[in-house]
Amino acid sequence: MVELTPSKGKLLVSEPSILNDKSFNRSVIYLSEHNKDGCIGFIINKPTQFILNDLIHEINCDFKVYNGGPVEQENLYFIHKLPNLIPNSIEIDKDIYWGGDFDILTDLLNNNTIKPTDIRFFLGYSGWSVSQLKEELEESTWTVVDNNYKNILEVESNDIWKNQLLKFGGEYQIWANAPKNPNLN
Repeated sequence: MVELTPSKGKLLVSEPSILNDKSFNRSVIYLSEHNKDGCIGFIINKPTQFILNDLIHEINCDFKVYNGGPVEQENLYFIHKLPNLIPNSIEIDKDIYWGGDFDILTDLLNNNTIKPTDIRFFLGYSGWSVSQLKEELEESTWTVVDNNYKNILEVESNDIWKNQLLKFGGEYQIWANAPKNPNLN
């Protein structure tokens, strides 16, 4: 397997070795920032039990909210592909943007202008210092892969981790098909 370095737009796939890590077990993280100060991303495959209206009652929208990571879980973040509609968005990669004017976004959601495949909401984020992520990569906690999805926002969360492991081949295929709780096997 070719070793890639982390950068904006890449995916971090958790290794099976972190089975007991409550935050990152079976996680795939979309990296939204990587610079000299550190790395930020969002877990894209862990929906919460919440919809947007549960958290912000003024928004009449039933879009899923995902667990973005263990940092600042009291804050709501979003990535999208609508920079022309949502001003002040920050480009990540491949037509995916982070954040923007929340008041305008609220109006767009209340007017049903946005489809769920155009945006994804997260409680919290995942973050590392540069040295921390480098150390975790050296410890084989993560594998960095290219984001080869046409639209990462359309990807169903259920099987993304499993599908990434199947692509790795070898012993990863065993882990990809293992039950979430090995004690139940």
